[in-house]
Amino acid sequence: MTFKLICMVDYKKIITIEPGKRFGKPCIRGLRITVYDILDFLASGMTIEEILEEFPKLTREDITACFAYLADRERNLIAI
Repeated sequence: MTFKLICMVDYKKIITIEPGKRFGKPCIRGLRITVYDILDFLASGMTIEEILEEFPKLTREDITACFAYLADRERNLIAI
């Protein structure tokens, strides 16, 4: 099995948190689209291409940033 090493995008330049926007949830580039929205779309069966078609302001890098944000949160999760 071969694995392709992917350079992780710096999500901190893409994912923003503003207290007055979407109740302080992490959003993409200050838009009103949250990381959770993207993950919900993917979990419901939408493809990345379908999401990009539905939301033309988004880029593939924005969606990759959502994965990087989630991975960083998971990595920093403290188990009790």
